[in-house]
Amino acid sequence: MPLYRIAVGTPGEASHPDTLKAGLAEFISTFIFVFAGEGSGMAYSKLTYDGPGTPAGLIMASIAYAFALFVAVCISANISGGHVNPAVTFASFVGGNISFLSAIVYWVGQLVGAVVACLLLQYATGGMETPAFGLSANVTIGNALVLEMVMTFGLVYTVYATAVDPKKGNIGMLAPMAIGMIVGANILVGGAFDGASMNPAVCFGPAVVSGTWTHHWVYWVGPFLGAAFAALIYDNIFIGEHEQLPVTDY
Repeated sequence: MPLYRIAVGTPGEASHPDTLKAGLAEFISTFIFVFAGEGSGMAYSKLTYDGPGTPAGLIMASIAYAFALFVAVCISANISGGHVNPAVTFASFVGGNISFLSAIVYWVGQLVGAVVACLLLQYATGGMETPAFGLSANVTIGNALVLEMVMTFGLVYTVYATAVDPKKGNIGMLAPMAIGMIVGANILVGGAFDGASMNPAVCFGPAVVSGTWTHHWVYWVGPFLGAAFAALIYDNIFIGEHEQLPVTDY
């Protein structure tokens, strides 16, 4: 992959108003996504007393996260691109669609949004636990890494095909729906094994609030690797040459 596609960014880029607006959009959209997704699991646990680790709970989580991500992408797409996920932002950086300094602003917004969502959920539910992601019985770290890599590959490949590819045409109108649906489908696959994160922010918020960090690194390494593979494959094979990121005077 040509190195010119990867840009660090200029010194003032991180504080430029447009970059800060994008970071705020990522904060709000990730907050909405995590609040609805994590909160739905907490509500299910309260109503059923058997926790989300059941077939019905898995289906509920799939629907809640799919719907919430559809909305979260829609409301931030015109401002920040609707990443709502540090792994998607990393893929965008690897593909030369965002600079590293801008990516940092996105990451801060996404992670803080997830933490605030979980803090408010804990308060609003009277102190209920915000369950952290973890591996199920007989699921190894290697199993979880492969699951997260493959599921995030599918997610980011969908993002590139429906939202990033300049040849996407009218299919771009369906991007938020397609992105939400692939996440919902992947939860049905991986939810019973490792929670099916595909998004480090979704894991980071509950981990901070609950204080549970067991195997937390898996939910960063797996998604970032899967995202990078998807970006490299789609960008180099199906998009090919594209313009270098503009040099600004920030």
